[in-house]
Amino acid sequence: MNKPIRRVAIACLLLFAALLVNANVVQFADAKNLRDKPGNTRTLYAQYDRQRGDIVTAAGDAIASSTPTTDTLKYLRTYSNAPVYAPVTGFYSIVYGATDIEAAENSVLAGTDDRLFVRQLTNLITGRTPQGGSVVLTIDPALQVAAYQALAGRKGAVVAVDPSTGAILALVTSPSYDPNVLSSHDEKSITANWKQLTADPNNPMLDRALNETYPPGSTFKLVTAAAALSNGGYTPQSSIPAPNVLPYPNSTKSLPNYAGEQCGDGKTTTLIEALTISCNTAFGALGETLGQDALRKQAEAFGFNSTFSIPMKSASSVFPTGLDDAQTIQSAIGQYNVRTTPLQMAMVAATIANGGTLMKPYLVKQLVGPDLAVIDTTKPTAIRQAISAEVAAELTTMMESVVDKGTGTTAQIPGVKVAGKTGTAENAPGKAPHAWFVSFAPAASPKIAVAVVVENGGGANDATGAKVAAPIAKAVMSAALKESQ
Repeated sequence: MNKPIRRVAIACLLLFAALLVNANVVQFADAKNLRDKPGNTRTLYAQYDRQRGDIVTAAGDAIASSTPTTDTLKYLRTYSNAPVYAPVTGFYSIVYGATDIEAAENSVLAGTDDRLFVRQLTNLITGRTPQGGSVVLTIDPALQVAAYQALAGRKGAVVAVDPSTGAILALVTSPSYDPNVLSSHDEKSITANWKQLTADPNNPMLDRALNETYPPGSTFKLVTAAAALSNGGYTPQSSIPAPNVLPYPNSTKSLPNYAGEQCGDGKTTTLIEALTISCNTAFGALGETLGQDALRKQAEAFGFNSTFSIPMKSASSVFPTGLDDAQTIQSAIGQYNVRTTPLQMAMVAATIANGGTLMKPYLVKQLVGPDLAVIDTTKPTAIRQAISAEVAAELTTMMESVVDKGTGTTAQIPGVKVAGKTGTAENAPGKAPHAWFVSFAPAASPKIAVAVVVENGGGANDATGAKVAAPIAKAVMSAALKESQ
């Protein structure tokens, strides 16, 4: 065989080898990813031949289920109390695939998960029709409904967490939508509804609890206070500068207090008093003294500049880099380019409530097979010690003061000590500020931590975290404490 023919033969052998490798990668290595791809309608059609499993609340209520039909598609996916649970369940559509829990736990719900192999093998041998497993959530329906009703259609979100475990008790976004209009068997209707929903300027399909980031405003003062107590040698009774106006370095502009209020004697105040009345100049000056690195380190200890997977992945909350002194001052009070999700701020409150330990937030309590056998149970997992237990106790005392006699009195619950922090976050010229409130209760033995944000104060120009967001948090905490009695 001459050299040119030998080269051609070798090239052909290499091409055949590459083809075999590619075929094996597609058929085996990438099989699951291709099968679970949201746009894979062939797989979706095949899965409509079997009964998809239920999505169930912690109380045992099925909020997503499949019912038999006489259509070509043998089962119809339906959602109960749909707008309330839409950001949790997501939708399962023959046209647009699946989202949220429907997507994240698709293999269990569809009955194709590897952990159901024995069941699949039995079905193959016996000829029994395959069936999907169920997903049991951590969501408490009483809290989910209380949060949705308290938002009352205003743009915003509520996240409630069990501080000791990280279990998400409520995850609500408003306005919401009805997943049923996307899960029907009428493709024309589905497409029309999709166009209407995606064109809606209120963006009802946006999960504001997980995927939208906001300036946290004064709720971020908890992070600044944590940095001071942890690294700066401060105590709640430490005296700190609190001028009526704080000049920005190398600028003609300055930072005022809300509504021109005076903190302390107009020169100094204590750290606990600064948090109680939410003194901007005190925390701005404190942030400048601590420096951007200390603030960023503490923010990242709480989870900023990373994401949570619950199993849906949240947007990353951001504490920026490369700040000058003026930007550091603004960042210390949750402005400039600091951005956060409601989930992140719920985890800040939950971490303080949990003695400084940041738990991994999770939404799925159990996965259950078609035979009702539990195939997986989520175990609470600690991510890191974000602050010491001593600092957490000091912050708790300071947050109690906020609710007892400061900006958060509207969150008071008779007979219960509540720890909280208000926030009124500037966001765009000419628009009302976002209203925030983060809290936990009972302060001494927390059972629930809550974060609430209402975009642009719900439309009121004079809206604050105390007026708008705190009463929503109070409603959710009250519902939780009523259940625990």
